[in-house]
Formats: sequence, structure tokens, C-alpha cells
Amino acid sequence: MAKRKVAILISGRGSNMMALAKAAQAADCSYEIAIVASDRPDAAGLAWAREHNLVTFALSPKGIGKPAYEAAIDGALREAGAEVIALAGYMRLLSDEFVAKWRGRIVNIHPSLLPKYKGLDTHGRAIEAGDAVAGCSVHVVTEELDGGEVLGQAEVPIEPGDTAETLAARVLVEEHRLYPRVLADFAAR
Repeated sequence: MAKRKVAILISGRGSNMMALAKAAQAADCSYEIAIVASDRPDAAGLAWAREHNLVTFALSPKGIGKPAYEAAIDGALREAGAEVIALAGYMRLLSDEFVAKWRGRIVNIHPSLLPKYKGLDTHGRAIEAGDAVAGCSVHVVTEELDGGEVLGQAEVPIEPGDTAETLAARVLVEEHRLYPRVLADFAAR
């Protein structure tokens, strides 16, 4: 089985990237990591990726503008042979032009049960709304923020006394289970 080459984009510690990379080590996994890229050269996840012999790319968009930044990252992903992009805690909004170049080949993990709570502060919003459950979703990235086809979800009960932080910690555990499985299914298409 030929494995699909995945680029993972991160902005921070890279815990979802680590889960994806560990899953890729399985012989029957449908994908392999082509490159880990970040908009933050000091992102902790890049150090982990380098320690695990993954190809990395880092470039700060500060001072060069979004078009130049996206052209550079697009070039790095294509040079690495990436076929699919997995956003894993990547905190920059991609331009419509970038999404169009990779249409149908970008997925994201989002910490809510989409279509609820697109954007930021998802856990606090779920608690404030009195929801019984929260969770995470893996979806195809489109020009609409958190609006693409949902490929998989995992629910997490909201417990009495939960804060955004305690709920986020439990949702993250589910993200680490869900994302590798859904990405493997997506890559096998």
C-alpha cells in the first residue's frame, strides 16, 4: 500500500502532531509524515519533530505579509511531496487562495462538536450555554471558518464544576484518539 504524504501545520506544542506522527509509524497506517511546518520558529512541537527525524519548516509571517508567507509555506509543502495537509493547532487563518490550491486536501481538528462553536473559546462557550456534552471534530477545511464537511467527532461529557481548562484537557485526550483514525481514513480515500 502506498502511503499518502501528509504535511502537518502547527503553531505550538504540537500534541496532536505527535499523536498523528506516532500513528503513522504503524505498518498499516495509510499515511506518512512528509513535513511538519510552523508559523512560529520557536514552536515546541518543532523540537519534538526534529528529535524524531521528521522534516521541518518554520517561517514567521511577521514583516513579509500573508501572500509571501503562504507562498513560502506552500513551496515547502510541495517540495516535501505533501498530498494532504493536517492542521494540528495551527492558529493562522488560511487565505481563500491557499485553500483553493489545496481544495479537498486540508483537514483540521477543532475543539467543539461542529457546527456548534466555530472559532475560539469553544470550551467556555459550551459550558456557558449549559451544554451536557462538548467534544471535538475533524473536518475538511474550506473558505468558511470551521465550515467544511465533518469527517468524525468525539463527545466528552461536561461535568459539574468544569472550567474551560478542565474540559479542554479531557477533550484533548479525545482529539489524540480521533484525529489519527480520521486522518488515516481520509488519506486512504
